[in-house]
Amino acid sequence: MPGIDECLLEAMTLPGARGAAIVDWTSGLALGSVGDPAGGDHETTAAETAEMARAAAEYAVFAPDPAERGASDPADHGPAVEDLMVATRAAFHLMHFVETTFDSSVFLYLWLDRRTGNLALARMRLRDLSERLVLG
Repeated sequence: MPGIDECLLEAMTLPGARGAAIVDWTSGLALGSVGDPAGGDHETTAAETAEMARAAAEYAVFAPDPAERGASDPADHGPAVEDLMVATRAAFHLMHFVETTFDSSVFLYLWLDRRTGNLALARMRLRDLSERLVLG
């Protein structure tokens, strides 16, 4: 099971990967980062992506009815949102929420070059990485 560094290095093997981070969306801090920072530096990138993740996780429009979500399931710890994807003219920005046994306020962030990246493959690989990721 990979830790933070191994997870990020594996994410960077994806075609078109330019940068990756594991971010706590409640604090806006990166738990780890690798590659080029999309926002000029890793701290700015973490803070700005955390703002988007926090909005998606907390706004009611993205939270389905608890009956649809299975709120009675104690294993359901994270936000209702699984992924956020932002497409710009030059890149894809993908944020995948990681379910944890504690507060589930962590997401994997991947910055992909739009010409060489594969968004579908990246989503599948980030989901796999998040299931194997060991935090702490």
